[in-house]
Amino acid sequence: MKDIRKILIANRGEIAVRIIRTAREMDIKTVAIYSDADLNSLHTLMADEKVYIGSSLPEKSYLAIDKIVDVAEQYGVDAVHPGYGFLAQNPKFIKALEEKGIIFIGPSSKVQKIVGNKLGARKLFHSQGIPVAPGTFEPVNINDVEGIAEEIGYPVIVKPAGGGGGIGMSIVWEEKDLKKSFKRAEDLSKSAFGVKEVYVEKYFPDARHIEVQILADKFGNVIHLFERECSVQRRFQKVLEETPSPALNKDLQERLYKLAVKAAKICGYTNAGTFEFIYSPNNREFYFLEVNSRIQVEHPITEMVTGIDIVREQINIAEGLSLRFRQNEIVRKGHSIEARIYAEDPLNNFMPSIGVIKRLWIPSGPWVRVDSGVYEGVEVTSFYDPLLFKVIVWGDSRRVAIKRMLRVLDETIVEGVTTNIYLHKVVFNDEQFVKGEYNTNFIAKRDIIKKIESIDKKPKLRIPRRKEKKRTETKEVDLWRIVSRFDIG
Repeated sequence: MKDIRKILIANRGEIAVRIIRTAREMDIKTVAIYSDADLNSLHTLMADEKVYIGSSLPEKSYLAIDKIVDVAEQYGVDAVHPGYGFLAQNPKFIKALEEKGIIFIGPSSKVQKIVGNKLGARKLFHSQGIPVAPGTFEPVNINDVEGIAEEIGYPVIVKPAGGGGGIGMSIVWEEKDLKKSFKRAEDLSKSAFGVKEVYVEKYFPDARHIEVQILADKFGNVIHLFERECSVQRRFQKVLEETPSPALNKDLQERLYKLAVKAAKICGYTNAGTFEFIYSPNNREFYFLEVNSRIQVEHPITEMVTGIDIVREQINIAEGLSLRFRQNEIVRKGHSIEARIYAEDPLNNFMPSIGVIKRLWIPSGPWVRVDSGVYEGVEVTSFYDPLLFKVIVWGDSRRVAIKRMLRVLDETIVEGVTTNIYLHKVVFNDEQFVKGEYNTNFIAKRDIIKKIESIDKKPKLRIPRRKEKKRTETKEVDLWRIVSRFDIG
């Protein structure tokens, strides 16, 4: 067991800020790394120390393993927290830290190798009785793909074996589109992940994307922090999340939790992680999807309903401590929803929006949390993910949480860049969403984009701009103010 007194955060934006806040509460010093584009980013202003790591290109900065390991050594950190994305699930990075005696706040390089390869994970969990979607367990050759898809049955989904974030994935409904989608997946996988391997799975049009938050220590103890629903997506990327899932009753929840905990034990998982599943309402079956072996973007909603600081638990586990909670001690209370606010234009094919945030009003109020990585005057660049901040609300019921989210969105102002705030307003007002009757095709099926075009886009909250007053010289002396400074009693 080793006390962690100083952490290097190998990330940027809102997640780096999030980690710094918990570290400060634990009296742990933090070191931020930054690129040219992030010279004045919020995480660099909040950390105890900041270190320039390289140019704005990710491969020259936040993906530069040797540079980051050198900085960690030079600044005498005890541990590195990777956040999410970048190097968070890279076994080579983790191995390099392990060899230097620096703690990685997350699973070991060995575990990352097991769960990081989607095909390998599918094969392992299937062999141990965890249900997976019908599909291949080995890389597919383009000459064999048509026969395989015919055997599985259309529609199918083509996936890169080493990828994430929806990159290279595509749904194929007919044979005539299959080889084109396959070649595209190969090319994108090679350029984005350095791995050309592709596989094929059955696609469930009615599917709901549901995941389970796991905590596991180094003594074999594994617990879950319930599920999150992530089915409102565009291009396989999540737009919003909620917990509990409105699709599951208690029996289905318990079945899902057992699968996730069993899978975590099978692969020897440690630290915080998320085991993701597809749920098909038609046959009421769960199918393992993938492991996100890091903290998730949507972790705050789990914190809101359980009262557990997941980053704090990550650090405790990395220090070698056992879990502080037993499963029966964890209680979920109420309902929580998260809306991801991106600098992107839903009416222009979700193109990222760049520029300076000229005006920013962050919402607040009872049971409202905002995890932000920006401030008024900061520049939003094209180099990184366009996530600006996350709005998280809690309510004692789902209905209350939705109403609270709508109120909060009405109070949010972002000027200087285009955001997806109106996408969220349409979703949270949608009749089917309010009923909890949605799936991963929700945005397309409900014509959400067309509805954005027709709504009033004037902000509900209209705060007047501050006018600078010209300073004038005081020509008269206020004797009362002068006298009031002296004790004449």
